[in-house]
Amino acid sequence: MEWRAVNDQRGLIEIPEDLLSSVIKCLTEPGRPISGALELVPPVPGLYAIGADAVVWASLGLKAMDSGVPLYVGKSESSLVGRDLDEHFGVDPESVPNTGSSTVRRSFAALLRESLELQAVPRNKKSPERPANYGLEDGGDLRLTNWMQVHLTLAWWPKPRELSCPLESVEKKIIKKLDPPINILHARTERKALKGARAAMTAEACAWIEENAR
Repeated sequence: MEWRAVNDQRGLIEIPEDLLSSVIKCLTEPGRPISGALELVPPVPGLYAIGADAVVWASLGLKAMDSGVPLYVGKSESSLVGRDLDEHFGVDPESVPNTGSSTVRRSFAALLRESLELQAVPRNKKSPERPANYGLEDGGDLRLTNWMQVHLTLAWWPKPRELSCPLESVEKKIIKKLDPPINILHARTERKALKGARAAMTAEACAWIEENAR
């Protein structure tokens, strides 16, 4: 089936409902454990959903939502393997995930700051800038990676070759419909607690810069 995006009278892209239903079905099915996903996730463009059980939601300070709603939905324009498994979760032993390069990791780090004893620092200590893109102090990335691999699951939707809709447009629609609590951009509801937690880590990275600039 070929899905085509059409522009409405306002010039906005409309995504076919059957396409959205197909994507949601894939992303809300029980996910696979992160640790065993490397052999299953296809190296193609698509959307992915990070999930967890109710116990993990509670440990993150998040209110339980409808069954199947993921914690986060994202996209990869090149390869699901490279984007989510390597950059976010470090499943490939040769990859070294850097929280400073992943907004997903920064959000999880902010919510797990106390329980994992994480400390924010500039992502590049030699050239400290952009504290909002904070990294983690030595050992923090490893603790966060281990936690993510143990507690999180992954579901995915490979982009069909015949899809003419921009992947970003599909992602936006899915985030609006599901409203995953770790998504900030395009979210349907406010993210005060998450934004506050991230702001606290940004402030910590700023303090590091001020202290080490003396």
